[in-house]
Amino acid sequence: MSLADFLSPIKPESIGDPSQYYNSQFGHTITKYLDSFPDLEEEESRPHIALIGVEEGRGSVNNNGTQKAADAVRKHFYELYQGDYKIKIADLGNVKAGSTIKDTYVAVRLLLEELMKMDILPILIGGGQDLTYAQYTAYENLEQRVDVGIIDSKFDLDQDNPDNMPLNSNTYLNHIILHQPDYLFNLSNIAYQTYLVSKESINMYDKLFFNAIRLGSFSGKLDQAEPIIRAADMISFDIGAIRASEAGGNANAGPNGLYGDEACQLARYAGMSDKCTSFGIYEYNPTFDPMGQTAMLIAQMIWCFVDGYYSRKKDAPMYPKSNYIIYRTTLEADDYELVFVKSKKSDRWWMQVPYFGSKSVNERFYLVPCRYEDYQMAVSGEMPDLWWKTHQKLQ
Repeated sequence: MSLADFLSPIKPESIGDPSQYYNSQFGHTITKYLDSFPDLEEEESRPHIALIGVEEGRGSVNNNGTQKAADAVRKHFYELYQGDYKIKIADLGNVKAGSTIKDTYVAVRLLLEELMKMDILPILIGGGQDLTYAQYTAYENLEQRVDVGIIDSKFDLDQDNPDNMPLNSNTYLNHIILHQPDYLFNLSNIAYQTYLVSKESINMYDKLFFNAIRLGSFSGKLDQAEPIIRAADMISFDIGAIRASEAGGNANAGPNGLYGDEACQLARYAGMSDKCTSFGIYEYNPTFDPMGQTAMLIAQMIWCFVDGYYSRKKDAPMYPKSNYIIYRTTLEADDYELVFVKSKKSDRWWMQVPYFGSKSVNERFYLVPCRYEDYQMAVSGEMPDLWWKTHQKLQ
């Protein structure tokens, strides 16, 4: 199987004249699939990051036009200047829309799976957020439990008919949660707005010990979302999570949401995470973006992700131990000793959550990203919510 079979070359008109870019602009420095497909086999030439457009919009509810997103974003991204680091990025063109939408899902799944096996991090641009399901299924054969991070103003699931819903941008979470085989470990929804989410959906998240961060709860305190993003293997970003005044290129854009700089910071958090292996930006519709403001914002979000990627500290998991400081605390009237780990490299924190409540000498544990405030909470005698939810999932 050749990856080029799933992809069409970049349209020259979408990126302008390559000779017009300065040496430090992305348009000059990244490898582009124009005539011949980039060599991904040789380790020396293999990119760290691959940009991939998806020409599929049939699953985007009330937002027809998302299949044109990648071509609208490219030119703005190519005009940006790279940071003070050497990059290895390839633009692999666009995934062709299949004869059916299921064919597109299969193409995205196979493409992402092969790229991740080669240790190439794919960034998907375009299409409806239903493509998150294809992004998720790419992990099926990688033999790991998956943490999914969703940045969205609402929960895209149907509580009334959870078992018989067609797959689209409003129901893809149903399909992720019910997918067999089940390799979903955790699902986190960041920046949701309460009036857009049913009480039943919030109760379901609580019952399954999923994480949900309301937009208003971290307004002005964006770092609260960092540990949740750091825990995710994949991130799906619905551009509708950004307020319409900042990103109007979406038929479903709303008056409230993230600011543009906040969206960029969240993208940078994702890039900085050693655990994140795929990133998708969905629901952008150029039809509603005549001035290209949203396309420019998405280009800057990708820039921030790339900047975060090349700022990774490689400080997870906990090895070697000499690079970490261990803190221990015991809650009153509780049998559990809470163990916290702080990286000397980045000052980032994790919690150790034991499997099955084991207290043996060779105890197995799960590392959960957290904040210094979680350690302070434990010292004061309170159980951090993240620790408890993770412990319940490990039972």
